[in-house]
Amino acid sequence: MSDSKIFIGVDIGTSKIVTVIAQIDENINIIGVSEIKSVGIKKGQIVDIENAVNSIIKSLEAAERMAGYGAKNVFVSVGGSHIESQNSNGTVAVSSKQVEITQNDIDRVIDSARAVTMPSYRQIIHVLPRNFTVDGQEGIKDPISMTGYVLKVDAHIITANITNIRNIERALNEAGVNIDNFVSIGYASSLAVLTDTEKELGIVLVDIGSGTTSICIYIDGSVSFSSVIPIGARHITSDLALGLRISIESAEKIKIHLSGCVVRKTIRPDDLEGLSENKIIDKSDELDISLLDIPEELKKISKKTLIEGIIRPRLNEIFTMVGLEIKRSGYGGKTPAGLVVTGGGSKTVAMTEAAKRMLLMPVRIGNPKDLKGIVDEADDPSFSAVIGLCIFASKKNLKSENTLPFSFSLSNIQLQSFYKFFKKITNLIKSLMP
Repeated sequence: MSDSKIFIGVDIGTSKIVTVIAQIDENINIIGVSEIKSVGIKKGQIVDIENAVNSIIKSLEAAERMAGYGAKNVFVSVGGSHIESQNSNGTVAVSSKQVEITQNDIDRVIDSARAVTMPSYRQIIHVLPRNFTVDGQEGIKDPISMTGYVLKVDAHIITANITNIRNIERALNEAGVNIDNFVSIGYASSLAVLTDTEKELGIVLVDIGSGTTSICIYIDGSVSFSSVIPIGARHITSDLALGLRISIESAEKIKIHLSGCVVRKTIRPDDLEGLSENKIIDKSDELDISLLDIPEELKKISKKTLIEGIIRPRLNEIFTMVGLEIKRSGYGGKTPAGLVVTGGGSKTVAMTEAAKRMLLMPVRIGNPKDLKGIVDEADDPSFSAVIGLCIFASKKNLKSENTLPFSFSLSNIQLQSFYKFFKKITNLIKSLMP
């Protein structure tokens, strides 16, 4: 297996740390995966370095054992309410004498868009081109090899708190690996679950994690807005714990058990085909939790009380906040493809119903697509971000393979011109020699 085609993603979350080792060609071939409970992390931010490092090491080692491959460089997710975004513009003159746009011009105009004013405690983690303009012609997605004199870019910039970035970097370095790139959770998840058609039409991605919820809006195929709200699935668990007067651990067990059931108003004989016993519950209001070994010795609970009385109000709050973020973005009504909900919190019962009711748009649950290999564990919304990290890594690797040093691109430089350039450099060196 070629090292250049193996990518490692580490998703550092509030409730768990997930590591995936994947080989990517046409599909995502997962060769190693691990899911370890995270310690020392709160709302996506490291609050205890030592405990966080131990959790990261356990996650890396488990995935390495499964894959038979040692991790050296990784791509890491960045979450938390400190994530912010803005849109920016950049303009440069085309450098080629033949006025043909090259990768060098693309890099320069993106650097121009990067030059935005921001506080010293913030760091740019993404500059994502939305579209380019060549001599006044707008809406260009890939201007390479086009002829023009002035190149402009409209870019989406995602920033993070530099303190949080440094803490993650320190934790990974102490765990024995280097970081190739930081990737925001919302953007990473969008790479794993959204289709090209959805991105072109306009869509909202919502990744509900344990401590935070990440939002990423695509307009005309490009990321146009990103944000994070400080509320997640753990708040639902806390509500259950308070409402039932039980521990957080017991509440989490009940929430997972309830989410694993399929509630049907009526069950016909042909409905039973393809459904396992643990996916069917009867029409009665009682939920039997006697097999969960709850220390509080609860045996049966009313499903209506759980869903309507405790879970649904919190879901309504989450999607009300999502709606406010969509309104703040200025793209309300411009996302006909609707809403895709992913992340571990998306498996909460009544999730899609609450989203449809509060936002009045089409809603679906997003699973990572095009997976093969060890897919039993990873084919789940909670793995969307870490799968997206590997996809991001493969795209970045492909770009670097097609680019020569100093940002020259082989596909866009005439070989004759390159040889002339090389000959001039050689003659200059010879003239300086004694």
